[in-house]
Amino acid sequence: MRLMRFWPAVAATAAALASLAVPPPALAAAPAADHYEWVALGDSYTAGIFTGARGERPDGCERTPNAYPDLVNQELTEFPPGQAVQLRDVSCGNAAIPHITRESQTPIGRGSLADPSKPSGGWAPVAPQIERAQAGEQTDVITIGVGGNSLPFGEIFSRCLTLGADNGSGRPCRDYYEDPKRGVETLDERLSRIQDEYITMLADVHEKAPNAKVITVGYPSLLPAEAGACGYTAPTETFTIAPGDIPWLRDMEERLNQTIRNLTNFFGDRYVDTYASSQGHDACQPGEEKWMEGFCGTVAPESNWPAGQCAGLGPEHRQTFFHPNTQGHTAIAQHVERVIRLALLER
Repeated sequence: MRLMRFWPAVAATAAALASLAVPPPALAAAPAADHYEWVALGDSYTAGIFTGARGERPDGCERTPNAYPDLVNQELTEFPPGQAVQLRDVSCGNAAIPHITRESQTPIGRGSLADPSKPSGGWAPVAPQIERAQAGEQTDVITIGVGGNSLPFGEIFSRCLTLGADNGSGRPCRDYYEDPKRGVETLDERLSRIQDEYITMLADVHEKAPNAKVITVGYPSLLPAEAGACGYTAPTETFTIAPGDIPWLRDMEERLNQTIRNLTNFFGDRYVDTYASSQGHDACQPGEEKWMEGFCGTVAPESNWPAGQCAGLGPEHRQTFFHPNTQGHTAIAQHVERVIRLALLER
């Protein structure tokens, strides 16, 4: 039923696609003599942000080891035998859909929190990711994980946590976003905008790298199927999502993933579903069962990730704000690796 709900809107974009001059599927080009080229594009769910120590030359994008591009790359040292895969990961925390192909981005690093490595004048703007990656006719595979910051997740979850702390009953966050009197962009309006942005992005990617196999990566399950308390209470602050809002937030994520899947299929590309397998491993699960860290989670010690508003919970807690942890990236990597291997077999 979800597919049928979205498909008419996707089909209605055919005329717009024609105006964007989407090239027809290219014949597979012979790979470079000694390697395949894989370009990883995306937001913080691709970059990792706190799954390891940052590189020696930070740019504010917060790419870290043990994020899924790094884990997959370790498994593709030679594929097939004698043919190496070379990764160029230019993903960037806080990237939105236009930052992939059309707009430069000013990285926020660790957000508004103090960051000793941040230049005094702030992080320098970075070019659109497709340009930074130098993707072109020689590119064999492109993975893209983006869309959450175009809703954006950050704004909506912040609002839900605030309203949940003030009103633990009912569904205050859903009511806030779906009340026409407030004049805020509704979920339907946001998804319609995202659809248009995603179409433009995929058209740009195919035009820039006509021989590449394009793979989009959906978002893992953030919240539990059973609505219950999901938050943290610190000595001075409470971060809680009202139980009535959890089904609405799950529906929001499912609809975003379905939009990405539909448009991916429309372009004849491949979609990686990370949502189904992560059910039961959401941010509200205990200990090692969770693949997602919630608002205040635990991170790899070497990441030196800041505590921010979570300092009162104890030294092990950091302001993770609903992102995959190392276990989550390991699970995502298994799905992405399998799809990349299938794509390379067709080269």
